[in-house]
Amino acid sequence: MAEPKENIVMFPFMAQGHIIPFLALALHIEQTKGYTITFVNTPLNIKKLKSSIPPNSSIKLLEVPFNSSDHGLPPNSENTDILPYPLIIRLLHASTSLKPAFKTLIEDIVEEQGGKPPLCIIADIFFGWTASVAKELGVFHAIFSGAGGFGLACYYSVWLSLPHREVDSDEFELQDFKEASRFHVSQLPLSILTADGSDSWSVFQRMNLPAWVDSNGILFNTVEEFDQLGLMYFRKRLGRPAWAIGPVLLSVDNRARAGKQAGISADFLKEWLDAKPVNSVLYVSFGSNNTISTSQMMQLAMALEGSGKNFIWVVRPPIGFDINSEFKAKEWLPQGFEERIKDSGRGLLVHNWAPQVEILSHKSTCAFLSHCGWNSVLEALNKGVPMLGWAMAGEQFFNVKFLEEELGVCVEIVRGKTCEVRHEDMKAKIELVMNETEKGKEMRRKASKVKGMIKNAIRDEDSFKGSSVKELDDFFKAATVMRDGANHED
Repeated sequence: MAEPKENIVMFPFMAQGHIIPFLALALHIEQTKGYTITFVNTPLNIKKLKSSIPPNSSIKLLEVPFNSSDHGLPPNSENTDILPYPLIIRLLHASTSLKPAFKTLIEDIVEEQGGKPPLCIIADIFFGWTASVAKELGVFHAIFSGAGGFGLACYYSVWLSLPHREVDSDEFELQDFKEASRFHVSQLPLSILTADGSDSWSVFQRMNLPAWVDSNGILFNTVEEFDQLGLMYFRKRLGRPAWAIGPVLLSVDNRARAGKQAGISADFLKEWLDAKPVNSVLYVSFGSNNTISTSQMMQLAMALEGSGKNFIWVVRPPIGFDINSEFKAKEWLPQGFEERIKDSGRGLLVHNWAPQVEILSHKSTCAFLSHCGWNSVLEALNKGVPMLGWAMAGEQFFNVKFLEEELGVCVEIVRGKTCEVRHEDMKAKIELVMNETEKGKEMRRKASKVKGMIKNAIRDEDSFKGSSVKELDDFFKAATVMRDGANHED
């Protein structure tokens, strides 16, 4: 009888920005290693995931019971996508209640496999508690971060020490990560800025992050060659390996399958882009969870129109409105804006969702105005597209700092959801990046260099294995060694 395949258990937090990199990693492991994957989540997310899995995949979806109403959340809210921002922390706290069911699920797998545990558990950065479950059951465990090394290092350090509360000025540094240079309080997401150690975000993170020390290491969706600073931080701070195995990205087909309805037909989009000169289009999108205020939207529209550049802008209703409701251009954009850009053929407003990978891959696309969530960052860097950064939440502010100061592929255009913005300033930055300025040319050169690093890192040939390929091999080697060692002890 054939030896049963190794089983990997994967468990992302219930948010699209977390599920997508996990799914990309699951498909990548299945294709390159031939292991079986057990993908765990709550019932509604599992139901949604069914359509995202290619027909030829053997990924097994398993649900852990969860009832949002038991935790003071609206009924059927199992994903951050449908929750207003203040309730996201409630979902995080609620997710710790999954521990007993998750432990039982792993015990059942061990029993089904005749006493043989899964090769490893790969869990979310917000699921630190899974490390103690794995330790107890003798299973190799890794945290998988969809965020980059540098961004997550800053996020981790700031949460555990709240350094901005220790200083009288608006600037501070990270005592355990001095390489990151100085920060300004405006570079902190709201959850950290208002944290005092006793609020619900602090309570959650101070329980969650220290639990990582029970893990056997951290997997990062990044590349060693350009993200060494952050990776070194975790290796030193936790005394654990940090494996850079990225970028793992969903292919275009799988992204379309991940339940997103494009607000525009792919053919129309391609035709529109084909008609534009090389390097002449600005792509604007703030990801699936973010939006800006009405006044910021007005100013951005004026900046885009004033710059005279071609653009594709993915629009969502502004802050204060349901992000999934209908977009009212007449109320939220300057008078006649939509008609003018349509008539001139210079701009496209896309509602809801756009095929981002296709847009970034097109030769007409010159730059990407982004919230700099790490999935979007990787998709841009993978295509050599420089960025204009407008961070909104999470570790995005630290990503912008990294992309601008360390990699030189980004210019910060605006900071945060609440700041006042002037269209003249935005227009100047758009022109700086997109015109044939020294700065613009240098950014494109650097972005192209990073694209080359990524290409090398994921090269997998007999004669050459890239750093990300080797690191994934090392990760599985470590898991196998631990398990074989445990078997010898029995």
